[in-house]
Amino acid sequence: MQRQSNIELLRLISMLLILVVHIDGASLGLPQPMGDIASMTARDWWRLVVESISIIGVNCFVLISGYFGIRASWKGFARLTLYCLFYSVAIYCIVAIGINRDWTWQGLGESLMVYSHTDLWFVPAYLGLYILAPFLNKSIESMTFKQYSISLGAFILFNLYVGWFWEGKFNPTGYTIVHLVMIYIIGRYIYRFMPQVRNLGVYSALSWAFFTMLILLNSMCEKSTMAFAYNSPFVILSSVSFFLIFKSISFSNKVVNYCAVSAFSAYLIHKNPLVWIPFSHWVKDMWQMLSLPMFTLFSIAIVLGILYASIVVDQSRRYLMRLLKL
Repeated sequence: MQRQSNIELLRLISMLLILVVHIDGASLGLPQPMGDIASMTARDWWRLVVESISIIGVNCFVLISGYFGIRASWKGFARLTLYCLFYSVAIYCIVAIGINRDWTWQGLGESLMVYSHTDLWFVPAYLGLYILAPFLNKSIESMTFKQYSISLGAFILFNLYVGWFWEGKFNPTGYTIVHLVMIYIIGRYIYRFMPQVRNLGVYSALSWAFFTMLILLNSMCEKSTMAFAYNSPFVILSSVSFFLIFKSISFSNKVVNYCAVSAFSAYLIHKNPLVWIPFSHWVKDMWQMLSLPMFTLFSIAIVLGILYASIVVDQSRRYLMRLLKL
């Protein structure tokens, strides 16, 4: 399938947003105003606003998979597995042998178990989605517009009410395969049935701004685990609106297409525990040392730097894939 640069650009931006979320909420933690806005400092506002804008990254990343559709195969499974293995093993060897000098056979063995012994929740969850994709695709292709709309609506309402609102164990915050399946079938719905509405980009941009504001308002009134859950209705609507902005754009750019292939490497590198733990401590130190404007510039520089460095480093992984004809 020919790559669409508008969606590939969204893939890159989604990864940047994921990096921002990890710097903001994951590293610094989020304030819990619970309606007490008067007590909030400028730094509290900064964290909530940044999180409200960037929390859509994971959903957009999965929407792309749903929009294009996952074509599961043994070769594709091998590609995904090798992609994850390459960074898990390489980072372990570099850090354990070259830096910490704390190499063990057990540690090496666990670095090979990328789907079970990992702190990267998205990797095993996405594998589950990958395995289910043939079933999902087959059933989706056989559905009429009415059947798909009713089934999707029911599944979304079930997830929102039982999962998000009541924090049901099967999908309390969206860090589950159930949530990835829901976002995937929303992406497939957009691909199959989304009409070519005139001025779609304008409507989508206004919707994204509106729902992002609702995310922010919700974060000030409720605990942040609900406000910034991936399965929050406001986060889902904001994610879909943001996706539709890029869907309404049409352009072709070989550089964007080339770089987007390596976007996932930024996640696999920076969220590896051997990298993430010292990195998050460094971010906390910078948060304490720098003024808010300087920390904002620092954050922009670091997310762009991580994505750029990951694209450069990923050339070795892509070269290996070509040698293996994967």
